[in-house]
Amino acid sequence: MKRIPSLRAYLDALDDLGDLRILRHEVDPELELGATVRRAYETRAPAPLFERVRGAAPGFRVLGAPAALCSRADQPFARLALSLGLPPRSTARDIMGVLSAAHDRPRIPPREVARADAPCKENVLLDDAVDLGRFPAPLLHDGDGGRYFNTWGTVVAATPDGSWTNWAVARAMVLDRRRMTGAVVPTQHLGMIHRQWAERGQPMPFALAQGCEPGVPIVSGMPFPAGVDEADVLGGLFGEPVDVVRCETVPLSVPATAEIVVEGHLSHEETAPEGPMGEYAGYLSGAPRPQPVYRVTAITHRNDPILPVVVAGQPVDEDHTVSALTAAAECLRVLRAADLPVEMAWVPLETAGHWCVVTVRADWRQRYGSEPRELTRRIAELVLATRFGAWMARIIVVDDDVDATDLGEVVWAFATRGHPRDGLLVFDAMPLLPLMVCYTAAERMAAEGPKLAHNCLLPAPGPDRPRRCSFEHNYPTEIRRRVLEREE
Repeated sequence: MKRIPSLRAYLDALDDLGDLRILRHEVDPELELGATVRRAYETRAPAPLFERVRGAAPGFRVLGAPAALCSRADQPFARLALSLGLPPRSTARDIMGVLSAAHDRPRIPPREVARADAPCKENVLLDDAVDLGRFPAPLLHDGDGGRYFNTWGTVVAATPDGSWTNWAVARAMVLDRRRMTGAVVPTQHLGMIHRQWAERGQPMPFALAQGCEPGVPIVSGMPFPAGVDEADVLGGLFGEPVDVVRCETVPLSVPATAEIVVEGHLSHEETAPEGPMGEYAGYLSGAPRPQPVYRVTAITHRNDPILPVVVAGQPVDEDHTVSALTAAAECLRVLRAADLPVEMAWVPLETAGHWCVVTVRADWRQRYGSEPRELTRRIAELVLATRFGAWMARIIVVDDDVDATDLGEVVWAFATRGHPRDGLLVFDAMPLLPLMVCYTAAERMAAEGPKLAHNCLLPAPGPDRPRRCSFEHNYPTEIRRRVLEREE
């Protein structure tokens, strides 16, 4: 795989594909920038690079939609593929294969480089020079609780004993020139590490690395077990170490080619209201909630730095491309590890992570030796037990004649093969994310509610099994060959 070592090299690659749009007119960071990025998502336009943002220092830039679907219809996953060192024409299955294999590849720790060799050290701001207001943090949605400085950057944190360094994507909202606040979920890895520091009565050192090489935010959002260093995984993925450099004021290291690095401490005592914010389900999240405060002690950045932003909302954006593929890869890995006859697992991007579609191989009756409802139940139990199970409301199990990555085929199979009553399995009192508006307010408050599995498997071969009428499945091979040849 060909690693892209910096955000700037990634932009060159997008430009070569015709998938980068450079905007040289001045744009207002209050809503106009966010609206432009949302429009790019919804029209499948090239990634917008804003060169003039009102109120920002000259040369400071913003990149929107860094890992959304590509504007070229012939290679929709090019941005993700390039981020993972794959050819831009790689399919969703190709990318899932890499993501699934990342769990088991030998890991390579990062390589520490000198400050002089780290582009992120071109400008070092300390003491009174520290000011988050120098950067064009935008108001992304009408109704957001504030300007969000982090929507795609990686938060670096380590346990007090230094045995585990975690990379995570966690949103952060600007409070003032030296403070931010953001979602720190106790059950997620960042929250676990924060709790260890709080138990010592100490704030947690952190570093926020913005505009890293494109593989960094991908692995930062993957569902590795606690104790796994994402930097080691990324090194193993590319077969070479990631270059990192020591921070100025905290005992952490960050990717050396990052565009902007913010350092400081996450308080164990001070909180501030955070949110609401437009979120992955396609709606503005609820009321502001108290979250820990990040106190900034240093900022370093490249000359003419680039701040990447994600404007979450109705699919499809990075909350769906990256999260859907990593969720699907994890589900597929778990199902295959359980020796189930699973051919594919997929989280349709358009469902905002709420569905998981699983296809099973044609010989599943011989290999599994059970009834369709039992197989569906076992698949759903395993999927819902994954880290992404809380995101999902429905598990759909179909035969492998259906392409799980084709939403049209999935909807057709769901509508025509699932019995309205007997095909339904209900799982009560399951964990869910409070952002899922299909649940009641009480269920969202308790973070618990029902989940559904749909048995859409066809009857066993015989007179009761319907025959599919489509070009691929209904006509003899010779007839199909003849038709295709005459199209050329």
